[in-house]
Amino acid sequence: MAIILGIDPGSRLTGYGVVRQTGQKFEYIASGCIRLTLNDIPDRLKQIFDGVSEIIQQTQPDVFAIEQVFMARNPDSALKLGQARGAAIVAAKNAGLEVFEYSARQVKQAVVGTGAADKTQVQHMIRTLLKLPGNPQADAADALAVAMCHGHTHQSLLHMAGQATKTVRGRLR
Repeated sequence: MAIILGIDPGSRLTGYGVVRQTGQKFEYIASGCIRLTLNDIPDRLKQIFDGVSEIIQQTQPDVFAIEQVFMARNPDSALKLGQARGAAIVAAKNAGLEVFEYSARQVKQAVVGTGAADKTQVQHMIRTLLKLPGNPQADAADALAVAMCHGHTHQSLLHMAGQATKTVRGRLR
């Protein structure tokens, strides 16, 4: 069993999602958005850091997963997004959490089945998979998807490692 905190970083709105994974099953714990109210970038980064730190303190996750920066058409936006990610990552590292990063394509593939899924498809699948009464806010759904992507990826790696161990043991006999 693991509690996974997923983050969908943004310079104006940072989504978070927390799930408990037991084997292949996921249970919803919490989700929402850190709404950045200040205009000054250093102050917004502090809000992200403080917000993520508070979520970590409240939910006590075992692991932290975050979406990677993708290079959009606007380099300034990509830089701000990178700074937002950095603030969230530092909060996780300060809490002693291991950090895992996933591309948007990997996250969509893990949750929807296609890396080209749009936000409404991600919201629908998150609602369905976690048995939520309604669609979560888009950024919170993306963060829950990041957490579930990590869970699926980690589970697959454990399964492959177990298969490799069985194969090696079989050859040693």
